[in-house]
Amino acid sequence: MAALEEEFTLTAVPLGSGPDGPLGVEPSDKTDQFLVTDSGRTVILYKVSDQKPLGSWSVKQGQIITCPAVCNFQTGEFIVVHDNKVLRIWNNEDVNLDKVFKATLSAEVYRIHSIQGTEPLVLFKEGAVRSLEALLEEPQQKIETVISDEEVIKWTKFFMVFRHPVLIFITEKHGNYFAYVQKFNSRILSKYTLVLGQEENSVIQSFSTSVDRKFISLMSLSSDGCVYETLIPIHPSDPEKNQRVVRSLLLKSAVSGNARSGVGLMVLDQDHLAVLGPPLPTSKECLSIWNIKFQTLQTSKELPQGTSGQLWYYGENLFMLHGKFLTVIPYKCEVSSLAGALGKLKHSQDPGTHAIPHFVNWEASQESGLGSQNSEQSKRILRRRKIEVSVQPKVPTSEQLLATIKKESEKHIEVELRKFLAIKRTPDFHTIIGDTVIGLLERCKTEPSFYPRNSLMQLIQTHVLSYSLCPGLMEIALEKTDVQMLQLCLQQFPDIPESVTCACLKIFLGIGDDSLQETDINMESVSDYANTVQGEKMEEQAEILQNGFNLEEDNCENCAQQLSAKPQAAVEEAALCPVIPKRAALLNAILHSAYSETFLLPHLKGIPAQHITLFLQYLYFLYLKCSENVTMTLPGIHPPTLNQIMDWICLLLDANFTVVVMIPEAKRLLLSLYKFVKSQISICSELNKIEVGFRELQKLNQEKNNRELYSIEVLELF
Repeated sequence: MAALEEEFTLTAVPLGSGPDGPLGVEPSDKTDQFLVTDSGRTVILYKVSDQKPLGSWSVKQGQIITCPAVCNFQTGEFIVVHDNKVLRIWNNEDVNLDKVFKATLSAEVYRIHSIQGTEPLVLFKEGAVRSLEALLEEPQQKIETVISDEEVIKWTKFFMVFRHPVLIFITEKHGNYFAYVQKFNSRILSKYTLVLGQEENSVIQSFSTSVDRKFISLMSLSSDGCVYETLIPIHPSDPEKNQRVVRSLLLKSAVSGNARSGVGLMVLDQDHLAVLGPPLPTSKECLSIWNIKFQTLQTSKELPQGTSGQLWYYGENLFMLHGKFLTVIPYKCEVSSLAGALGKLKHSQDPGTHAIPHFVNWEASQESGLGSQNSEQSKRILRRRKIEVSVQPKVPTSEQLLATIKKESEKHIEVELRKFLAIKRTPDFHTIIGDTVIGLLERCKTEPSFYPRNSLMQLIQTHVLSYSLCPGLMEIALEKTDVQMLQLCLQQFPDIPESVTCACLKIFLGIGDDSLQETDINMESVSDYANTVQGEKMEEQAEILQNGFNLEEDNCENCAQQLSAKPQAAVEEAALCPVIPKRAALLNAILHSAYSETFLLPHLKGIPAQHITLFLQYLYFLYLKCSENVTMTLPGIHPPTLNQIMDWICLLLDANFTVVVMIPEAKRLLLSLYKFVKSQISICSELNKIEVGFRELQKLNQEKNNRELYSIEVLELF
């Protein structure tokens, strides 16, 4: 069974992408982050769960981006090509694309491919392929022509087969289609001619592909409205020979044969296809999911504002252009069974989605041996499920569970809920969990003494809840000062408002140490660095140097006079964690939370100055711990990153500097931060000087061809 969930708009304003939509949607190296490239001048990094942009970069006026931006998963950098030949590489901290790395290539680029596990590849419009590293070594190298004259690349895909990268691209010439398969472990390029068969007069409008151990399954949606499959061998018998492969009918009448635009195709898994296009000549454009194993239409969603026919999918999200907005539609595809294919399984539907058991000619399937084979397999599956159900213990149904939470005791609800969560999840699991949480929260409002804490914790740990689904959950946890539940919500919910995040921060900073010691807190993010609490005795330490920064060293005249009295005390104070480990774990959950700086800053101004000072001291302590190793990271599982630490220091100072600067307790901390910034500026200045020397060395290295077999050279660096 397949289901389309409620759609949401990723972009807050229409993309400047013209009628053809964006150039592409590509994943970043961070989970849930995607690069969206429009067909004009802009690349935007989005976090899908927050529906917020994290960064935006544009080329200059008059320049135009010509292929989608991608992420280099080996370095975390972003790559894009504008004006067909100009390559740009930048990272998340860069602001202006005009000032980042630039390389002008000798031939026009069709597409840059980048996936996990291998370095990025560049496909040129003439069919040649180069690794990014090889291109950067010699950007102006000669690029050979692989495809013939008037042959144009229409579609391309990059994937891994047995841990080896494989590239396939489809070309078209005078209505004939060709497939090129490049295997990089053997450097073999194979060419195949796609034989259309009876549908010779049709035009191929969209491609998609899947891979198994022996074949590349190339699927194509033609202008006659049918989906065809072509099997291309991964290991051809004669790689040097131009071979012919025949297309076979896979799915009939997936879209209307009259559709000339707005159609697309995407393989979701071995049994399911997503198809864009109108199902009937007079109907509106739809997104449909088909079960190709049983030849049935599983679900569809109308797109009244139209679409460009572009379709991307990553994880369990489908991306498409709906009207003028980039839209995300989550989907679910379960393992195929005959009952699910015919729509007989119980499931919850979004009001805008329709589950339709759309039947096709089974006799055609039986001719190829599919009908009887799948029927027998489905019978075995259903028989096995029937046996499994008969031996399961009695568990409450969703209706019984909802009735239980309205009147039973907290302990009884906890037991019944544990039984329900132990069974296999059904398609309506998300809905049941949401209704259960809402029912419990409503009872909490009507009965002040009722607080089923253990049951709520179980429900949060199902990983299906979000703040927008049950905003009252964190509200009641804040009222009860339940820091354990607040920590769990911060770790699980991706859409917590900035006002609620600040409310949690106030509680985490204000709650007493004695209360925290009695509370069960998840300590994964805190390692032994927080076990040394301020006030404990420390052994004598030698002079501490942190990333070029010495706590005792002082280059500013005014600071020296005020800190010279107790230098050793400053060293010991910085080496001690200012909070107990459990409070550190709670503050780490705040550091990991998502936020928008614009919305967060006003709420940070409402936190007491003493608490802001304590938080700054903890962040400064974390920075010093990061500086103790070369990788600039903290030990432990999911510790705060250096970027998160620095971002929060800046946020707190931006929001509260005029208040904190008046507090005597914060004076030493602010002076230390001032010296730290000054030392970093000094380090950058010295590195810039060294860079000049390296440039001279590089120039000499480029002239090495003019040297004799042996020579002595003197290079003077000023």
